[in-house]
Amino acid sequence: MMLRRLLPLLAVSLALVAADIGAAHAQSNPRKEHSGRKSLKPPQNPAVRLDALYDALAKAPNAETAKILEAKIEIARLQSGSPTADLLMSRARQSLAAKDKRLALELLDSVVSIAPNFVEARAQRASLYYESKDIPRALADLRVIVAKDPKHYQALTGLGVIFQELGEDKLALEAFRRAAAVDPYLEGADEFIRKLQLKVEGQEI
Repeated sequence: MMLRRLLPLLAVSLALVAADIGAAHAQSNPRKEHSGRKSLKPPQNPAVRLDALYDALAKAPNAETAKILEAKIEIARLQSGSPTADLLMSRARQSLAAKDKRLALELLDSVVSIAPNFVEARAQRASLYYESKDIPRALADLRVIVAKDPKHYQALTGLGVIFQELGEDKLALEAFRRAAAVDPYLEGADEFIRKLQLKVEGQEI
C-alpha cells in the first residue's frame, strides 16, 4: 500500500547510507590544532541537526542528493533519547521483519508510553493501524507526529492518503503540498497533488 511505502521501515536505509554518512562526517569535522591544542566542538543538538537536514532536503538539487538526505533524516529520527525505548524499537522492527505484527504493535505501544515524543514509534504504529484498517487510530498517531514534527514528510503524506480515502480532498491536497515542500522528490507526491488539484481547484481555462 502507498502508506506502507511512505512510512517505511528504516533498516534498509541505515545499511545503504551508513558509509556515506561516516565519510561525510569525517570530511565535515577535520581535526584542527591551534597553539598545540585540539579544537573541540560540542555535539550538535539532535533537533538542530534534524532542522538543518530538512532545510537541505527542501533545497536538494537532484533526486540522488534527496535520497541521501532522506536516509540521514531517518537516522536522525531514530534517536529517542531513551536506551530502553531504543531497545524496544529495535525489537519491534525485528518483529515487523518476522511479520509478527501483534508483537510489534505491543512493543510500539510500550515505546510510545516510555518516550511519547519519539515520533518514529508512532509512525510505525500508524502504519500497522492503517494496514489493519484501524483508520481512526492511524489518523490520531499521524496527527500527533505532525504536531511534534511539522516537517515529517512521511506522516504528512500518510495524512494525505487517509484524507483522500475519506473524501476530504482539500485536506489531502494541503497535506501533500506540505510534504512536497519539505521533500520535493518525495515518491508519488506530485501525482497525488496533480490529481487532487484537478478535483479541488478545477482545470485552468
